[in-house]
Amino acid sequence: MPDLSALDLARVQFGFTISFHIIFPAITIGLAAYLATLEGLWLWTGKMVYRNLYHFWSRIFAVNFGMGVVSGLVMAYQFGTNWSRYSEFAGSITGPLLTYEVLTAFFLEAGFLGVMLFGWNKVGPRLHFFATLMVALGTLVSATWILASNSWMQTPQGHEVVNGVVVPVDWIAVILNPSFPYRLAHMVMAAFIATALMVGASAAWHLLRGNRRLEVRRMFTMAMGCLLLAAPLQIFIGDLHGLNTLEHQPAKLAAMEGHWENEAGKGAPLVLFGWPDMRAETTRYKIEIPRLGGLILRHDWDGQYPGLKDFPPQDRPHSPSVFWTFRIMVGLGLLMLALAVWSAVAHWRGRAHDSPALARFALYMGPAGVIAMLAGWFTTEIGRQPWVVYGLMRTADAVSDHSAQTLSASLLVFLVVYAAVFGTGAAYVFKLIRQGPDAHEVPPGGEALDQRPARPLSAATRS
Repeated sequence: MPDLSALDLARVQFGFTISFHIIFPAITIGLAAYLATLEGLWLWTGKMVYRNLYHFWSRIFAVNFGMGVVSGLVMAYQFGTNWSRYSEFAGSITGPLLTYEVLTAFFLEAGFLGVMLFGWNKVGPRLHFFATLMVALGTLVSATWILASNSWMQTPQGHEVVNGVVVPVDWIAVILNPSFPYRLAHMVMAAFIATALMVGASAAWHLLRGNRRLEVRRMFTMAMGCLLLAAPLQIFIGDLHGLNTLEHQPAKLAAMEGHWENEAGKGAPLVLFGWPDMRAETTRYKIEIPRLGGLILRHDWDGQYPGLKDFPPQDRPHSPSVFWTFRIMVGLGLLMLALAVWSAVAHWRGRAHDSPALARFALYMGPAGVIAMLAGWFTTEIGRQPWVVYGLMRTADAVSDHSAQTLSASLLVFLVVYAAVFGTGAAYVFKLIRQGPDAHEVPPGGEALDQRPARPLSAATRS
């Protein structure tokens, strides 16, 4: 990779590893909540369909959880290897927050995960349900600490810079920094949506092949019901997040909107599509709606907000990247809302499980949650540039002193290993989904549970 500098390669490597990692914790959050819901419904209603679905999705959860742990370890090491100057500057903030995540969330998950996966014959139903709830709670606590750390990098508060090093002076302000509530809510809701779309797509795949088993139908109904609740709520949270970004990171917002400058006496337009040209300082080929941008962001017909020309060129994010990743996220979000409404109408008409068109739409939308989540993450992280800690430390000043050759070699190793490890894991998950839930996996009385394998992954091979 001769045309890329060491800084570019370090950024590519971190972006590559974090893009893999973010998928697994997000699906873990969603699946943990789904499993808790299934087990709670089983205890409440006594219907075996929920228990069957629990055992089916717990296999996929176990594989996904393992891949999340592995990818997270690799990502964390890069703070010391590739970004040592950042660690020296802000380690007093990042270090404790990541430690709190391990001491609370990871220990909580690890402590109850074994009971959740293998405790059906060893503890009572209520205690097992408690273990599932604790694992689900652990995933949310983990997201809280990780988002607190990342949000502080976006909107740093509660610190002083002493001798070139960040010193925390108010941990409440550090954790509850201005962007944290919005980013946490947005990320958790994205995890629920991505999981609902994955569950719905797996059910749709079986429906299209004529599998009308109760487990498949219930799986599809629950996934679409979750999407119907979560998609509109996510749009509302996203709007609040955008207003917060305008207040605290106006350059990012201007880059997202492809907005360069205001016209006197006119509200800012909403640019639907176009191509921001960083050299010419304009958005080419744009299709826009006059005044709508100012109306959305300022709630004023004549509303305006800073354009990219209001910031020095060296302080501007790369507008084409965030402009289009933001629109990918929003466009997929609107399709999710359309799918949710369509499924609700079909359910009301009694045709939710008998419409091939709806099932195909749900199947095609299966990866949309993950894609939208990654697009939103790229918008957030690229939009923060050129800062690694917004307004305090530039990304160029945070990188370790490595050569481009060293980073090229390590990046190549990551590409090969990740393709092998996570490609195998993903293929295994797809194999499980194709098998589908077995209605006779857990007979009444649970007598077959005594013969469940003791090894986590061997349990996943049963159809």
